[in-house]
Amino acid sequence: MPLSSLTDSELKPLVQKALEEDLGTAGDVTTDAIVSKKHTCRAAMIARKEGVVAGLDLARLAFQLCNPDVRFTPLKADGDSVQPNDTLATVQGSSHDILKAERTALNFLCHLSGVATETHKLVEAAKPHKARISCTRKTTPGLRLIEKYAVRAGGGVNHRFGLHDMVLIKDNHVAIAGGVRPAVLAARASADPEMKIELEVDSLDQLREALDLPIDAVLLDNMPPEQLRQAVTMINGRFTTEASGGVTLVNVQAIAASGVDVISVGWITHSAPVLDIGLDLLEGK
Repeated sequence: MPLSSLTDSELKPLVQKALEEDLGTAGDVTTDAIVSKKHTCRAAMIARKEGVVAGLDLARLAFQLCNPDVRFTPLKADGDSVQPNDTLATVQGSSHDILKAERTALNFLCHLSGVATETHKLVEAAKPHKARISCTRKTTPGLRLIEKYAVRAGGGVNHRFGLHDMVLIKDNHVAIAGGVRPAVLAARASADPEMKIELEVDSLDQLREALDLPIDAVLLDNMPPEQLRQAVTMINGRFTTEASGGVTLVNVQAIAASGVDVISVGWITHSAPVLDIGLDLLEGK
C-alpha cells in the first residue's frame, strides 16, 4: 500500500518556522560573505548509513522556500530502504540559497529518517507475529504530524493523534473516578457513541474488572511477556490488546509472541537517533 504523503500546506508552516529560526534577522552571514549570489551548483543528499527514508518533501520545501527556482529531484521515496552512499535526491540552482537551506533540510530529513529507520527495525523484529508497531503521543512539541508520518514510512501505525480523537483512560483517571468501573462507565456515558474507548491496566486483577465493561481496547502497561500471554488468554478476543512500556529491539519479539494486537513505543518518536545524511557538492560555477 503506497504511503500517503502530507500536503505542502501542512508542511510549509513547519519548514518556514525552522528557516526563520536558523536565519534570524541577519540571514546567513557566512554565505553572504563568501558566496556570490550569481554562483550556482548541483549537490546530492547522500545517506551515510543504512536506513529508511522519510521527510523528502520537507527537505524540498526548505530549498524552495529559500528560492522557488532551486530544482529538487528525488531519487528515492519516503519509505524506501537505503544503503550507505545511496543518493536520496539532488538539488540544483543558486548556491547561496542551497547553502541557506542546507541545515534545515537535513535536520528534517535526518530526524524523520531516523524515526522511520527505528520503526522499521521494530517491525522486522516483531515478525512473524501479528502485532503492529505503534507510536504514542510522546512526540516533539509541534512536530507530531510529521513524526507520526515517519512512523508510517517505517511500516508502523499511528495511535491516537491527540486527546481529542479517542478516549484513553489512564491510571490518574481511574484514581480520580474511584475505580476502573466508574471511570469506564462515565466515559461511555459522555463520549460520542462512535468514539473508541481504551482502558489502561497494570495488573491482571485490574483486567478482570474490565472484562465485562463496554471498552474497545485495553492497554497492558509494563507487563512482562508471560503476563501478557495470560492477559491475551483472559481477554479472548473481546477487545483489541495493546502492550506498552519498556519495549526494545531485544524484547519486542517476545512481546509480539504473547499474541497482542499492538505494541506501542514512545521512544521511536522522542528519542530515535537520526539517520546520518549529508549534502555533498557535485559541481558549481
